[in-house]
Amino acid sequence: GPRVTYVPPPPPDDEQAIFARYQTGMNFDKYDENVVEVSGRDPPAALMSFSDTNMCHTLTVNIAKAGYSKPTPVQKYSIPIILAGRDLMACAQTGSGKTAAFLVPVVAQMMRDGVTASSFKEQQQPECIITAPTRELVNQIFLEARKFVYGTCIRPVVIYGGTQTDYSIRQIKQGCNILCATPGRLLDTIGRGKIGLHNVKYLVLDEADRMLDMGFGADMKKLVSFPDMPPKDKRQTLMFSATFPEEVQRLAGEFLKTDFLFVVVGRVGGACSDVQQNILQVSQYFKRDKLIEILHSIGDERTLVFVDTKKKADFIACFLCQENIPATSIHGDREQREREMALRDFRSGKCPVLVATSVAARGLDIESVQHVINFDLPSTIEEYVHRIGRTGRCGNTGKAVGFFDNSSDGHLAQPLIKVLSD
Repeated sequence: GPRVTYVPPPPPDDEQAIFARYQTGMNFDKYDENVVEVSGRDPPAALMSFSDTNMCHTLTVNIAKAGYSKPTPVQKYSIPIILAGRDLMACAQTGSGKTAAFLVPVVAQMMRDGVTASSFKEQQQPECIITAPTRELVNQIFLEARKFVYGTCIRPVVIYGGTQTDYSIRQIKQGCNILCATPGRLLDTIGRGKIGLHNVKYLVLDEADRMLDMGFGADMKKLVSFPDMPPKDKRQTLMFSATFPEEVQRLAGEFLKTDFLFVVVGRVGGACSDVQQNILQVSQYFKRDKLIEILHSIGDERTLVFVDTKKKADFIACFLCQENIPATSIHGDREQREREMALRDFRSGKCPVLVATSVAARGLDIESVQHVINFDLPSTIEEYVHRIGRTGRCGNTGKAVGFFDNSSDGHLAQPLIKVLSD
């Protein structure tokens, strides 16, 4: 394809922008009612408050500034496990604080070990590599990492596809302790000799079930088989997701030490309990009319509409604009500049409707998304759980509507009934 020239704008670096966050909702305290199961040998005791660990003062201050007043269940159990040096697979509902559950203890250990500021070098040796399936998600993890390392010498860097390669390399050369990267750009940069792996102490797979399935499984195997990547008994490997199908749990074992711990908050693969789910039987031909009817009834509330193809995402966004409903779209064929602009317009409320393919299904944390509409239901129940989890985050409530068409969605009927009845 044509040479990519896009250089993303640098994120604002004043303290207020770095610590920007959104408010916890009225159901935040209800997270504590979730049953938590830890399987594996000798798990450490859960953490009751962020002050219970001997984390350094700077990190404790940053945690408070970032608005983390008390740990959620996934944080209570994951943080002590990671601080104890154990490998971890953790499954917890969407929007319940998994990113901080791995960032906080990793940063705490790096500071405890006295990580030195990395200086300008042709090849950087990061201590931590975090990888996730989409560009928008790795960028979000990077922005979160900036909060916890604020005022320290630890330097996080983010690299992802769709941007100029030289720009990614320049970011890395300036120093890199924590690298947040999509798999393709990560392997490419290692291949160019710009990242050495022999210092890697922490390998984090966010949305781990997606990272180990057909899409990225081969990339992850390639990553851990580089000659200078420490073997699994010499590094700490952490996996997080809201869904963990059994076959993926088996695959995960190849990457983890034998004594890894498995933390499950609530049910494996359970939908977020703060999202009210409605399933409507709508045939293909009436979906557009139904969508317009719903969007008119909810006014300007922020709404994410999921469709099954890139072409349809553009088509529906265009159609909505013609109906005087400001909408934009995000999918894998749009240039990265356009993807980032679409997200900005959606976040700011300029376009209260975002039409998306599954590229926006996982991890994205956008304030005040009140509705998710599955115009087309996904092919798997895991994807459904992730999509509807774009609302109802951090104790806030949300609504999800799914258009169920017997002819195309029959395969989802049984798993949907299970998720809904749970």
